Amino acid sequence: MSDEATIYRDEPLRVYLDDAASGKPAPGGGSVSACAGALGAGLVAMVCNLTIGKEKFAAVGPALKDVVARSEACRAELERLLQDDTTAYNGVIEGYRMPKDSAEQQAARGAHIQAALKVAANVPLEIARVARDVCRLAKTAAELGNPAAVTDGAIGAILGESAAQGAALNVLINLGSIKDEAYVAACRTELAVLLDEAVRLRAEVMAITLEKL
Repeated sequence: MSDEATIYRDEPLRVYLDDAASGKPAPGGGSVSACAGALGAGLVAMVCNLTIGKEKFAAVGPALKDVVARSEACRAELERLLQDDTTAYNGVIEGYRMPKDSAEQQAARGAHIQAALKVAANVPLEIARVARDVCRLAKTAAELGNPAAVTDGAIGAILGESAAQGAALNVLINLGSIKDEAYVAACRTELAVLLDEAVRLRAEVMAITLEKL
């Protein structure tokens, strides 16, 4: 099976881990960041599921059911992005392989590469957005969830922030080669906002967690 054909969600975990550790270009940091975020979303859902249906937590059941639905949506999206990131850079590689013998070929090659670089940046940018959402949901889970599982919610927030930070690095490395200054500026501004919120939320979840230990 070729690298491009490997659908990691359908493979044993060991296949993904082995490929991440290999000399293959993918899965790389962006995909692994999405994987971490997906695990974080799973932990957030777990905290809620360990709370919902218990009589002493009946008052927060409806709110946590909403958190489960949203965290599962995040997990599904990050699973998709985990896969998308393994092929996002292919277009850039294809562009660098295009002929450049004439001025027309050079122009076509340059345009292709620039468009492909934006695709390669957009995927980890979306990973960072969803990972930030995982951090938001982790805070609600930590606040309302079963105290016996509060550390799992904290780990969900840690993984969410880590996913956002890792994805941001993959955005930044692509931005360094993109010539569209407006696009680059917009991405940098959004990343700063996303990371600031993720860092703040992780710290807030940790504080909530330590108070309950």
